[in-house]
Amino acid sequence: MPANSPTSRKLDWPLMKNNITRDDLDAVIKFLSEGDPILTQSNQVRAFEKAWSEWLGVKYSVFVNSGSSANQITMGALREVAGTGEVIVPPLTWVSDIAAVLQNGFTPVFVDIDPKTLGMDHRQVLEKITPNTKAVFMTHILGYNALSPELLAELQARGVPLIEDVCESHGATMNGKKLGSLSLMSNFSFYYAHHLSTIEGGMVCTDDRRLYEILRMFRSHGMVRECSDDSYKTPYYEQHPDLNPDFIFAFPAYNVRSTEINAVLGLNQLPRLDANNELRTRNLKLFLNNLDSSKYFTDFVTEGSSNYAFTLVIKEADEGLRDRVMQKLRELKVEFRRGTSGGGNQLRQPYLKRLVGEHEAMKYPAVEHVHFFGFYIGNYPVLDPELILELCNVLNSL
Repeated sequence: MPANSPTSRKLDWPLMKNNITRDDLDAVIKFLSEGDPILTQSNQVRAFEKAWSEWLGVKYSVFVNSGSSANQITMGALREVAGTGEVIVPPLTWVSDIAAVLQNGFTPVFVDIDPKTLGMDHRQVLEKITPNTKAVFMTHILGYNALSPELLAELQARGVPLIEDVCESHGATMNGKKLGSLSLMSNFSFYYAHHLSTIEGGMVCTDDRRLYEILRMFRSHGMVRECSDDSYKTPYYEQHPDLNPDFIFAFPAYNVRSTEINAVLGLNQLPRLDANNELRTRNLKLFLNNLDSSKYFTDFVTEGSSNYAFTLVIKEADEGLRDRVMQKLRELKVEFRRGTSGGGNQLRQPYLKRLVGEHEAMKYPAVEHVHFFGFYIGNYPVLDPELILELCNVLNSL
């Protein structure tokens, strides 16, 4: 193909490829073949929680059946220790973050994003804090770090807890520390397309022992017997002698347990996560370095990134270029999502319009631009660098 000649061949580029390997499946088969294995939550789940905690650098982890469930029990635990009030959230996130805030009786307070990280604008976060703020719920979008030492220090000084959604950013760092280890609680998703996959699954992480015990109960119907420490169980036993100790329900909670099979997949994938993230970062830099910066936004903060998907944001509000980009991606069979994470501005979604009105979305111009002129394209370890260069060549020619 001549230099700078746009390709016309089908690139057959899905959002994710080969994220559950033959070796992963063999690990599951081996587990199922040995004796009479327990399939519900048991030793493999505990082993995965321990391994994940050690990898992340936290004391405690609670494995659940999805990242959305992780969001839900995190907000439930926050409500138990802090009461209800306001939670600061971004309009650019997955629906389950805001749904968990609403479903647990909190009021979401929105701030716009920083185009360089796609995470919340720090200045606006601080401006929106009130005496009724119970937490800042920060989403690290598509592998980028949305936090800074300055914001973290200011939140700590004001006594405002930080909660991190790291569902799209496994292994991303700030000053050498992994995202998810810097907050009161953090959430991860192990959905098929994510950095590490258990098919479906999620994790809540914390260094706070009381929250850890509450999270364990919230995962399993609110049952006191799920506590790992007798000192948390004994007061319930003493206060409720009329109840069977095996069936004391402290909270009206959920059943969001995962299975031993999912945990086996997680344990088998974890040893290759760091190496896979290095390949993802290499791919991202190749993509951004070869895009035409006069047409597309390329000035993302990539330091510490563990890219989940390529961010393609048209620099100006050019509807013609946007439409040509979508048409060409479809022609080349390059799968994409418009609006980037979660489909763009959540304030345009029906569930929030009913609460905030038709025009609230337009108060957040940075998110609005991404909603209409932003995309993400799959990035994964087996992606051929030559495909990346071909695609950049095509995009630059539009």
